Amino acid sequence: MSLTFCNVHFTQQPQKVVYVSGSLMKNLKLSGKKSVHLRLGQDRIPATVKPIHKPGNHLYLASGVRKGIKIPKSGAVYLRSLQEGEVQIGPLIGVLSDGPTSSINNPFGSRTGFIKQLLKLGSKQSYIFAFTPRDINWEQETVNGYFLSESGGFQRKRVPLPDVVYNRLPSRRAETTSSINQLRERFIRKKIPFFNWSFFNKSDIYRLLEKDTGVSRYVPESVMNPTPEQIKDLLDRHSLIYYKPNSGSLGNGIYRLSHIAKSGYYARYRNGGKNALLRFSSFGSLMRTLQARHGRSLRGYVAQQGIRLIEIDGCPIDFRFHMHKNGRNNWVVVGIGAKKAGKGSVTTHIKNGGSLLTPEQALGRAFGARADEVLRYAKSVAITLAEAIEYHHQHLIGEIGFDLGIDKDEKVWMFEANAKPGRSIFAHPSLKAEGKASVEHILEHCLYLSKFRRREG
Repeated sequence: MSLTFCNVHFTQQPQKVVYVSGSLMKNLKLSGKKSVHLRLGQDRIPATVKPIHKPGNHLYLASGVRKGIKIPKSGAVYLRSLQEGEVQIGPLIGVLSDGPTSSINNPFGSRTGFIKQLLKLGSKQSYIFAFTPRDINWEQETVNGYFLSESGGFQRKRVPLPDVVYNRLPSRRAETTSSINQLRERFIRKKIPFFNWSFFNKSDIYRLLEKDTGVSRYVPESVMNPTPEQIKDLLDRHSLIYYKPNSGSLGNGIYRLSHIAKSGYYARYRNGGKNALLRFSSFGSLMRTLQARHGRSLRGYVAQQGIRLIEIDGCPIDFRFHMHKNGRNNWVVVGIGAKKAGKGSVTTHIKNGGSLLTPEQALGRAFGARADEVLRYAKSVAITLAEAIEYHHQHLIGEIGFDLGIDKDEKVWMFEANAKPGRSIFAHPSLKAEGKASVEHILEHCLYLSKFRRREG
């Protein structure tokens, strides 16, 4: 297989003809050939080859070819020569999401800005579009995608099924419907790589990692759907635990439970947008209150050993590590945000009064001259954890957001792993470059999965 970057042009002739410059003929091993099969996504069409004298790599497509396989636009893109006489143009990358409206200006709600960023960068080297589940026509095997126009708005174009799908469906609820399960299975049956299969459940990830002796030491002791006796046992041994919903996000429904001898039991949580603290004289009264507040939904909770994290100004700090697969299919740390909890807050979420620092600022305050070494170690742990989750997970993962903590003894702990991490850390002025690098890594991994990347090594 050879891979060539070239300029694609359109001509008005109605025939199924492709005009190929001399150097491109050579690169694609088409010299002396009279015809070629041209492929885009899952579509292919036969065409007559006509060589032209023009320096550089240029491909001119007559309208019969262009319309036959729905080439969305002219410009720079890759060509892959496959088996004898077949050339693939692309890659054709689909970004799957959804939104509350069918508005052409804001079709993906709060994710529209991020999707535009992906499309803008990606269109310099691929055909990239965004789409919703409603935009697929499975009978015709086409997608009515949202492409970025020259002016930066969206325009709809019908294209074949893509070479690779990056999944950014926005909610757990949407992902667990039978129609979405069927959609994913259909892509897999067609051998179209579909990465970031679904949101993770906390219990699944803890279960995977607890059994892996290489990484279990980084996971705090966790009990799924604990009985009151198990919660009391954890509190007696650790004096601090977190009690949180298995499939929650943004810190919703989390309790920080603590036991102080001769003083009682305490529960910190968010209530009506404010931090709340309750004291109980006995463990029984604490549990009765939690059961009264949540009832049966406590069955979906996880109890987890609390860790005494490093602090700044008496406020705990944890870290969001944004991980990506790169163009060589290796895990790398692309961005790190240090999150400082708000006063009295259960979590470090920015929406709950937390603030964002760079890891250098946070670790410098906590460890002084040892900060660089602690950060290097934390990065290596994050890569080890990502590799372990990928090893145990049955579907393709290209991106993970870890919430990691570091205690005063420099030990690294993993609290959360997110398959579709939020991007709020990239709003920090010092992390703008990392935000761009994150988008570049997503695109590189799409090139890798669609085989439009020279595989090194």
